[in-house]
Amino acid sequence: MTPRHLMTALIVVLLWGMNFVVIKIGLKGIPPLLMGGLRFSLVAIPSIFFIPRPTVPWKLLVTYALTISLGQFAFLFSAMSLGMPAGLASLVLQSQAFFTVGLSAMVFGDRLRTSNLIGMLIASLGLALLGSISIHQTGSHVTLIGFLLTLCAAASWATGNVINKKIGPTAVLSLVSWSALVPILPFFALSFYFEGEDAIAFSLRHMTLPSALSLAYLAFAATLIGYTLWGKLLSALPTHTVAPLTLLVPVVGLTTAWVILGEALTFLQVIGAMVVMGGLLVNVFGLKLWNAMMNIKAHP
Repeated sequence: MTPRHLMTALIVVLLWGMNFVVIKIGLKGIPPLLMGGLRFSLVAIPSIFFIPRPTVPWKLLVTYALTISLGQFAFLFSAMSLGMPAGLASLVLQSQAFFTVGLSAMVFGDRLRTSNLIGMLIASLGLALLGSISIHQTGSHVTLIGFLLTLCAAASWATGNVINKKIGPTAVLSLVSWSALVPILPFFALSFYFEGEDAIAFSLRHMTLPSALSLAYLAFAATLIGYTLWGKLLSALPTHTVAPLTLLVPVVGLTTAWVILGEALTFLQVIGAMVVMGGLLVNVFGLKLWNAMMNIKAHP
């Protein structure tokens, strides 16, 4: 990995890690489902007029968009509006890695390694510990529904990853821009049904500067710029080199939530978070660590 690759990766991690604090700020002035519709409207328009449509069957494109865009962010935005802190959301959402591994095994017959299973078990225990502590802690703002909806967002993201694997290699910016068309109407329809016409009209008429800047960040920085740079990294470097970098996203998310929003974790929450991160590390690096240990034993 060259210094340029490292700088690109750092930019992506920062953009995606700060994403959760930005969402929390935006939700103060915009209902979650309306924010989803506005976000993807800004992503799709005007970019689709300048970027060619990806050579992907419409069925796969629509399915991809309904899972990784509509499903993931409808659940995530709703979870955060119902009490899921930004920092914890950034961590719990990374459970998508395990959903992705499990779904890939079922759909494509991918072989699960022992390190995957051990990592899943460790992270599951960490999530259970973190969720139990956070929800039952006195004075905590974490709600059970917020925690569960974040897990649903992770499962939706993982499903989108599996669809993306079916799609195969394609232009990332093109896929992101054109797939953003699909969730716009469903988001607005869901917003109209669940949030109501009055709430939509009030939010649009009284749009604050922080809310407007949050939408711009989510659409342009986190989505268009973030995914484009990520796609360039994936095309330039082996996947096993790039993928582990996402483990830094919750580190940035937890840190920025603490600095900007004052979301300090208790000691027990930190323990739970460390267990989850430990499971993620075992899932990604477990086989390499095992092979390294075996090599050391074989060549003392």
